[in-house]
Amino acid sequence: NPFTEETIQEYLPISQSEIDFQLNNSDLAFKKWKNTELIYRIDLIKNLEKAIIANKQKLAELMTKEMGKPISQGFAEIDKCAYLCNYYAENAEQFLSDIKYNVPNTNSYVSIQPLGVILAVMPWNFPLWQVFRFAVPALLAGNTGLLKHSNNSMGTAIEIQNLFQEAGFPENVFVNLLIDVEPVVEIIKHNVIKAVTFTGSTKIGKLIAQTAGSVLKKSVLELGGSDPYIVLKDADLVNAAKSCATSRMINNGQSCIAAKRFIIDNAVFDEFLQLFIKELAAYEYADPMLESTKYGPIARKDLLLNLEDQLIRGTANGAEIIEFDENHNLLGYYFKKRIAIVKEMDNPLFKEETFGPISTIYTFKNEEEAIIAANSTEFGLGAAIFSNDIEKAKYLGEKMVDSGSVFVNDFVKSNPILPFGGIKNSGYGRELSDFGIREFVNIKTMSIKI
Repeated sequence: NPFTEETIQEYLPISQSEIDFQLNNSDLAFKKWKNTELIYRIDLIKNLEKAIIANKQKLAELMTKEMGKPISQGFAEIDKCAYLCNYYAENAEQFLSDIKYNVPNTNSYVSIQPLGVILAVMPWNFPLWQVFRFAVPALLAGNTGLLKHSNNSMGTAIEIQNLFQEAGFPENVFVNLLIDVEPVVEIIKHNVIKAVTFTGSTKIGKLIAQTAGSVLKKSVLELGGSDPYIVLKDADLVNAAKSCATSRMINNGQSCIAAKRFIIDNAVFDEFLQLFIKELAAYEYADPMLESTKYGPIARKDLLLNLEDQLIRGTANGAEIIEFDENHNLLGYYFKKRIAIVKEMDNPLFKEETFGPISTIYTFKNEEEAIIAANSTEFGLGAAIFSNDIEKAKYLGEKMVDSGSVFVNDFVKSNPILPFGGIKNSGYGRELSDFGIREFVNIKTMSIKI
């Protein structure tokens, strides 16, 4: 528990023979599951939605204990998972229907068919949402799923499997693998596994992609991010400051799509800074089990130490640090919020992903400088632009900013209705929407001569 620093539970990983046994069972389950009627699978997803809501309190408390998420944000994450189930239950038939093509003298169409057993390697920061946004569309498409969750979210992983059982899913259609990280590479190579999805660091993502590529298996990667938020001089600064602070502090600042680099027009820098400081000050560190808490501990000690190292290196490279005078009881993996004002884009606090509440600000004189700064990163997950000139913001977002998504006058967030994913070192492939349900399928062309 990152707030109390007490051990919650210890787990014994399953053996290699147990892994092999489960892989075989998941494959056998797929051979039956793929031939079930779509309406049957939709009904089970509706049951899953009910099970998620029925277990809301237990799930939120467990997430908070394991990784420190403020419990109010845990409730919101659970509601989002239920909404995801509802969205796909209502739209799966349309998304998975045959697609007809007009080819002379033929009856030609695409039949969307499942691939098989899909391995999901998932992170701790949104331990329910990350899993369900893979599992719900993948299972509706007729695949079966195996989950390797983060080591500090094993209790949540077990509860996720229990939810599928409670909803009435057949045995082995969705299973949590109680394993450490070492067996993952060999599991990906196993002939039963047909594809892999991974959310996590760029470093591990590259290893996952390399492994999957070596055996010609598809992978979907949602990796790190260092999202730029551009505030133009004609922006609504009150809205911009609030949106920037909200995004930066989601999940205690530990989100791939959190705002991390704030690129502010010189003309409004002073005013924005004062508004931004006021917004950040409202996030007071406290027990994440309290519903009033908006800011809790960093999830692990090693992550806390990495943030402190980045701060030291950034300061040594000229960053001006603004600290907040906060009073708290020093329980847990506490990291004080900071604003870092940098003059150079190669400062570590601007160049690297900061997975915690460090807000790095860089100022610009013209829009060309703003775009250069926004794109001066290895990442390309999300971005936001704040301006009252919507056509200008739309142009900059569509044509100039390199990222998988751009939000105008709002902070970046995932939504079941919209495709989600990145470019560059933020990964490839898309989750959610109709794009997401078609990632792990065979787009099978059928052509019948007339």
